[in-house]
Amino acid sequence: MKRARLQQGSVVFDKRRRSWNFLWCENGHRRTRFIGSAREFPTKTSAWRAAEPFRRLVENPVNSNPIITVNSIVAQYRIEKMPRRLSTRRGYEAWLNNHILPRWRNCPLTDLQARPVELWLDTLPLSPKSRVHVRGLVHALWDYAMWRGDAPTQRNPMELVTIKGATRRMRKPRSLTVEEFQLLLENFEEPFRTIALVCVCFGLRISECLALRWSDVDWFNAKLRVERAIVRQQVDDVKTIYSGKLMSVDREMLKVLAAWRQTSLFPSDEDWMFGSPAQLGRLPVSYPWVWQVFQKTAVKAGIEKLGTHSLRHSYRSWLDAAGTAIAVQQKLMRHSDIRTTLNIYGDVVTDEMAVAHSKVVGMALRRKVIAN
Repeated sequence: MKRARLQQGSVVFDKRRRSWNFLWCENGHRRTRFIGSAREFPTKTSAWRAAEPFRRLVENPVNSNPIITVNSIVAQYRIEKMPRRLSTRRGYEAWLNNHILPRWRNCPLTDLQARPVELWLDTLPLSPKSRVHVRGLVHALWDYAMWRGDAPTQRNPMELVTIKGATRRMRKPRSLTVEEFQLLLENFEEPFRTIALVCVCFGLRISECLALRWSDVDWFNAKLRVERAIVRQQVDDVKTIYSGKLMSVDREMLKVLAAWRQTSLFPSDEDWMFGSPAQLGRLPVSYPWVWQVFQKTAVKAGIEKLGTHSLRHSYRSWLDAAGTAIAVQQKLMRHSDIRTTLNIYGDVVTDEMAVAHSKVVGMALRRKVIAN
């Protein structure tokens, strides 16, 4: 009975790692695949739903003799190589479900050649940058097929695909002037005023800002620890290993955070810094709500509508205006590659980062900053 269950697949909870795993038997050998954490899937029913692609493959295993289709490669890729980070996985699933599978689902993998793929990409109603992402995922599928042995090891055909305008932006990034930010700040209510200040003074992505807990603030040493992000109310890792940082906090910014903590309904160390009253503090305020408030407040302040990421762009512009060295900017922006900031190399010391941070805080709070 147990062997029959394993042959059909079973969802098992690992108490030590607090994670769900899918177990099955293949050719007399026990196989396992990670489904997700208990936080992502709080019940066995939800874990079973997430394991549905694994179960279908167990019931209908991919036969290596017939022609390998794109659909079969995608199904196996989802199990073995799909990125674990939630936001990355969501992006990959969107490209697969909305573009790649509708066009190539039942086609042999060998149909994914440079010319037909390039012509197909040209027809997609997407920006050049998005087409680059789709091409990159097709490239990953080819690499995966060669890694599995479903295709002979060869040059990846996607290396021959070119996309016009791939390096050009469709829209110029929006950066606020100090005056525009002040207008925005005057029209914000809490917690959105403090959210805006945290984003613009540290250059945080909104997913990182909303994932802050009070325990992340080292009040004595004036440091802020950025070690997680939250996407669609699911806690996730930061974007890259370079995104997780211990950042200096200016004394005026510490006062802003302390003032918000005194008025917050959820001031305990393990509480979310921006806990949601609707969720009784169990989760932070949701991104869609923050985005809507930002849009409405921008209109009320008399400036164009803007998204939360405009504050990160503003942070980068203000670092420039403060005369911050590009190497310091890279560290403060927490970019993994300095080319993302500018194609210049260098190194920094902590004091330089703290000084640059203080200058940006001075702009945000309209404090006179003494030049060094």
